Amino acid sequence: MREQLLQKFGEIFGDTDGAKVYFAPGRVNLIGEHTDYNGGHVFPCALTIGTYGVARKRQDRKLRFYSVNFERLGVIESDLDSLKPEKEAGWTNYPKGVLWAFGEKGMQVTNGMDLLLFGNIPNGSGLSSSASVEVLTGSILRDMYGFSVDNQQLALIGQYSENRFNGVNCGIMDQFACAMGRADNAIFLDTATMVFEYAPIHLEGAKLVISCSNKKRGLGDSKYNERRSECETALAELQKVVDIRTLGDLDEERFEEYKDAIKDAVRVRRARHAVYENQRTVKAVAALKANDIAEFGRLMNASHVSLRDDYEVTGIELDTLVEQAWKVEGVIGSRMTGAGFGGCTVSIVKDSAIEAFQEQVGKAYLEKIGYAADFYVVEIGDGPVIL
Repeated sequence: MREQLLQKFGEIFGDTDGAKVYFAPGRVNLIGEHTDYNGGHVFPCALTIGTYGVARKRQDRKLRFYSVNFERLGVIESDLDSLKPEKEAGWTNYPKGVLWAFGEKGMQVTNGMDLLLFGNIPNGSGLSSSASVEVLTGSILRDMYGFSVDNQQLALIGQYSENRFNGVNCGIMDQFACAMGRADNAIFLDTATMVFEYAPIHLEGAKLVISCSNKKRGLGDSKYNERRSECETALAELQKVVDIRTLGDLDEERFEEYKDAIKDAVRVRRARHAVYENQRTVKAVAALKANDIAEFGRLMNASHVSLRDDYEVTGIELDTLVEQAWKVEGVIGSRMTGAGFGGCTVSIVKDSAIEAFQEQVGKAYLEKIGYAADFYVVEIGDGPVIL
């Protein structure tokens, strides 16, 4: 891969003098969805698929971007003096946002760069291609300029750029998982305190299977920001009757005790998901530590039901993938993952059932939805690296 990308860089930008190759992973969240901006726990892991970048510092302030995934767009030019989000700039808003964010944090990028990207994460799949690009760009800048930032700071800068530059009110989970990944481990992160621990994933006789719905969605113009706003309003209503900082501070019992303070039935459902999903995540990690994969799977299934009924972020595509998965013998658990409204599901599937899973779920999905889903048997990988 490294040599192929360098060769492509040379074709596009003239030569490869001074160019280096980098990689940042995508991520999948095993459980704990829409909890990261509600002060709850998440349980994501980095994947061995992600975004590759070939980068070279320039002597001027020009920026030249090229994506192997969007070759028809050709080289997109910009410069350090016009770092502002532009709809027509498309995917380049993500690396530009990180360049801008470094400057906002007092780390001035003084030279432009030539940057070629190639991602083997399905675009728009909900496996965090945007966070992967942000973490990749941050690690390139750290290496090029010797900026003193650790991987956790790279995650925070990536989130800052997505919030402030790209206008998506994402929580910290995606960037944190991409930046802090460790092979064969998921990350149990308390998003309220940023305290985290690595939890080994031992799926003896089973694998993680990602099912991509191939329904495209735009995060910024989806209902993501609307859900976040509904939760913020519900939190403000609860804070009038109970001393909490986030919805993640409540357990199920206390939520049921105080939920009447929320003055709208829809907001009650949104807040209930945030509270119950947080507790499910804590229980799921405990089950994993006790080597109870069956209980982990049951909690994954319950997570999907809550995302479907209380948070209403699934849609017919994701529901079809999950409901068909539940019918396959050898599926331990299955749920939507990511923001929703399209994207992917994640399933734990016994090795002996993987072929049947792809065949049965794929056939049923095609019949019901009218176009095919894609399936990826994935492995848990490390954070960003220089290749």
